[in-house]
Amino acid sequence: MNELQLNELQDKLGYKFKDMELLKQALTHSSYANEMKKSGAASNERLEFLGDSVLGMTVAALIYKGKTKMPEGAMTRLRAELVCEKSLASLAETFGLGECLLLGRGEEKGGGRSRPSILADAVEAVLAAIYLDGGFRPVTKLITKHLIPRQGLVHVESSDFKTSLQEAIQEKLGQTLTYCTTGESGPDHMKMFTVEVRLNGVCIGVGTGKSKKVAEQLAAKAALEDRG
Repeated sequence: MNELQLNELQDKLGYKFKDMELLKQALTHSSYANEMKKSGAASNERLEFLGDSVLGMTVAALIYKGKTKMPEGAMTRLRAELVCEKSLASLAETFGLGECLLLGRGEEKGGGRSRPSILADAVEAVLAAIYLDGGFRPVTKLITKHLIPRQGLVHVESSDFKTSLQEAIQEKLGQTLTYCTTGESGPDHMKMFTVEVRLNGVCIGVGTGKSKKVAEQLAAKAALEDRG
């Protein structure tokens, strides 16, 4: 794990740490910390503990707000599906977390960088680090952008963020919003689209979703959140 990797990871996360030691600890597996006891290296286990609660609380709030008619039992099942090991490990692969982890020699040789349990735990630790460094807002932004859309479980079509953004922009004259599709990924039956919303040609928000419509709404939502 070097400075270049850390900078690239922060770019993928969409968050710049004020305290880089938090991010480094989030990427330190217990096997490495045990081998490096004399150096005082701390593992990510405590951050993982906190991140589990931060993730659960954030996802629960998003489901509560996004699924206003869903009963409690269904919300519980939906949250469990979103925060399961498979889902988090997939998210870790998107960020390239495995390449950034500090692992002990045994875990390194045993394929720890691609082990779902280690990757999922690392995601929780990173979320906790972001929470401690910047609060719930950047955590919510990350989860809304990267975890919720990829599961296709909480729909944003009912929330017209595009209209809200347009109304906010119209407060000043001479402002032009455009939406540009910047990427497509996945097989035909599971396409994911990435869209940028641009103000006078400058990107102010990015969204990724199962359709261009969803991606545009999420891009507008990200722009509104950045405006505060």
